[in-house]
Amino acid sequence: MRYLTESVLEDLHEKMIFMGGPRQCGKTTFAKSLIEKSNAGIYLTWDNRKDRQRILHATWPQATNFIVFDEIHKYRTWKSLLKGYWDTRENDLQILATGSARLDIYRRGGDSLLGRYHYYRMHPFTVAEMLPKRNKFAFSKTPPVLDFSKHSNAVDDFFRLGGFPEPFLRQDERFLARWQKERFERVFRDDIRSWELIQDLANLELLGDLIPHRIGSPFSMASVARDLSVSPKSIKLWLTVLERNYFVFEVPPYHGRLTRTVRKESKFYLWDYSVIEDKGARFENMIAQHLLKFCHYIRDYTGMDLDLFYIRDREKREVDFLLVFEKKPWLMVEAKLSRPDSIVPLKYFADRLGVDKCFVVTLDKKTDAYLRDAKVSVIPADKFLAALL
Repeated sequence: MRYLTESVLEDLHEKMIFMGGPRQCGKTTFAKSLIEKSNAGIYLTWDNRKDRQRILHATWPQATNFIVFDEIHKYRTWKSLLKGYWDTRENDLQILATGSARLDIYRRGGDSLLGRYHYYRMHPFTVAEMLPKRNKFAFSKTPPVLDFSKHSNAVDDFFRLGGFPEPFLRQDERFLARWQKERFERVFRDDIRSWELIQDLANLELLGDLIPHRIGSPFSMASVARDLSVSPKSIKLWLTVLERNYFVFEVPPYHGRLTRTVRKESKFYLWDYSVIEDKGARFENMIAQHLLKFCHYIRDYTGMDLDLFYIRDREKREVDFLLVFEKKPWLMVEAKLSRPDSIVPLKYFADRLGVDKCFVVTLDKKTDAYLRDAKVSVIPADKFLAALL
């Protein structure tokens, strides 16, 4: 049972559910598992010709009480179609629409479905999902409470294989290498070629090849533009395309009440961090993906704002991650392979932002300490990530 099961089942009684997320993160498998829980549910995908006709003409059994529409965003007027089905539904019909980034794109524009749906973002597996008993985070106007009493032995597997279900469950390095190549081609040559107006697809693929080598550093569009002999404007556009299609995600810089901080250059991380060769960068990306999943769930399910940033100033003091709950700095995280020699930047920004929850997360399972003078916890990843989602 995936981490969204209980939340989605609860919300299906009120509104339609739209679910976006990267390719192969488990959306279709998740949707079919919900059908098994219903009395009379059906699965229809726009990619199947017979299913397309059933979708367009609403030819399903009258007793149907739950319908999954998969990839329906590929139909040009899908929003109007779903609006009609929802507004004229009978028998308390429940609707789940799953798809790629297109659902996320369309919800940002003029939305004829406003007020008729809840939106969820499905993520790949994370460490906490492997626990026998899953963590729960209910609605609260105060920051979530994290329980660090648990730990997971799956951290090494996540670090090696990433969190996408198929390669993670197969536990096979050869399968992972083939899967990585196939996923890259599907994102760039199927999704982007089919849905985006990109003329220079070759350079876009080169950008995709460059990003794994720039993980963990502020992303200089001017520098990358020079490397690819294109304009910074093109790089900005292509990054937006890659983000829309769940190839990368952005972590912007935080400034808030701080002065002399970096305000323009975001960091970009990969949804599939298993392709990153540098171990330090891969570990940082793994922590970023776990934190983003936690932020997305709190926002999607509770409606409270939990946002992910990094901090860097002109003196080059930097903290990898800052979580901001309802516009108030709440939790800071440094990702290190082993215990660091210095935590000065973490302490510096914590004092200025009034953050009392500061963590150095490491791969070293033997490093677990609280530095009282600095008010910083050095904690192994198997404990920290097990406290999330």
